Amino acid sequence: MNVYETDELLSQYLDFHFGESHFGVGNYPARCARICQELMAGRDKLKALDLGCAVGRTAFELGRVFDQVVGVDLSSRFVGAAATLQKDGAIDFFRRDEGELGKRVTVELENMDLARAAEKVSFATGDACNLSEDHRNYDLIFAGNLIDRLQDPAAFLMDIHNRLSENGTLVISSPYTLLEDFTPRANWIGGFEHNGQPRTVLDGMREVLTDHFEEIQAPEDVPFVIRETRRKFQHTIAELSAWRRVR
Repeated sequence: MNVYETDELLSQYLDFHFGESHFGVGNYPARCARICQELMAGRDKLKALDLGCAVGRTAFELGRVFDQVVGVDLSSRFVGAAATLQKDGAIDFFRRDEGELGKRVTVELENMDLARAAEKVSFATGDACNLSEDHRNYDLIFAGNLIDRLQDPAAFLMDIHNRLSENGTLVISSPYTLLEDFTPRANWIGGFEHNGQPRTVLDGMREVLTDHFEEIQAPEDVPFVIRETRRKFQHTIAELSAWRRVR
């Protein structure tokens, strides 16, 4: 079974996106959205695409400033939860504490001042490596924690300029957790030695994107914490890079 279709992961991600912060680390999906908004200052903000949107927090946050936001994720469970939250304004989930112990938690968009922004957001199930022709002319594309979960990241990067408007902005954030369960080793674009030199995923992205993009700021670290139980947390540091389509 795809782990991203399970009740356990759905609950963890609803908490990750809409729950409390832990250990002084701020909300990652919201922070990524703020960075995107800062990068779009003075630019058209008509359409944004959140690829790998999970349960939707970044898409909702982008709805504060964009006229239209589309969230796409491969997980039908995640997309269903995001769509329910968008439609009903609230969703509940089981937050596990220990074993079978825990409690039901309800999150509401109104409490996060996202109810009006949500009116401009829609969600769909889709494969980032095989997007439909409908996905064109976006002013911003955000790919959060996605590049290391793709079957063929190079193919995704070679196509993504076709989805952006002229001078459109691409933002990619990832901890580069390379696993052959998601990406066959032959399709890795970094995370190995090449000609005796270390080649990172960022190196690979730079090589592929250079035909159509320029990097518009130095990469920055964006930490996040995912709560599994009351006593177990994942503390991860993603690297966020930003690119502008120039060709």
